[in-house]
Amino acid sequence: MDWRLFEGIPGDDVRAVLTLARRSTYRRGEVVFHRYDPADSVHLVVKGRFDVRIVTALGDTVALGIRGPGETFGELAVITGGDRSATVVALEPAETLVVRGSELRRLARRHPSIDEVLVRLLSERVAFLSERLVEAYTVGAETRVARRVLDLARVFGGPAPVTIPLIQEDIAALAGTSRATVNRVLRDAQRQGIVELRRGCTVVVDEERLAHLARSRGEFPIP
Repeated sequence: MDWRLFEGIPGDDVRAVLTLARRSTYRRGEVVFHRYDPADSVHLVVKGRFDVRIVTALGDTVALGIRGPGETFGELAVITGGDRSATVVALEPAETLVVRGSELRRLARRHPSIDEVLVRLLSERVAFLSERLVEAYTVGAETRVARRVLDLARVFGGPAPVTIPLIQEDIAALAGTSRATVNRVLRDAQRQGIVELRRGCTVVVDEERLAHLARSRGEFPIP
């Protein structure tokens, strides 16, 4: 498995770090760590997918993104230490390699390019979150739901039908809207033969029509 975090680092040095890593497995729905837990390690995703989320002061859950194989989470442990900035939950049976922040900092001292990669990864995530913030102000909730379901279909991969093993509360958090809105959009899509709703998951059966739905509904300009 290649992780972007180690781009340009000699293989022997990477293997030395991975030798010290702890392999961890997770059940669907299991919390890897909570926001404000000590940030003392970085997780390298081997298999499965993870939801990075926070709970707002109003009690709403907001999903910040999904991490899959070849990606990482917890990188702030290398840069700042301190506490975790978000909660991470396994969306399906999953596995990570857990690397102590101290080991990565030691590697970074020998190979400053790690810091460059970290900055690039975090910059990409800031750009992603900025784009989502703009979308929240300029695109209607129904369109955002369709877009997030389309994103998830591509994340979970393969030709249709694609099973998305998330409940509607998870999709609502990703779309920045309510469960009631997600339910309404998905039931309408089911009537059109675009998705099938099953217990604990949504199955995308017509990705092309879903893509059309994601483009054509509810957009309005910035005032």
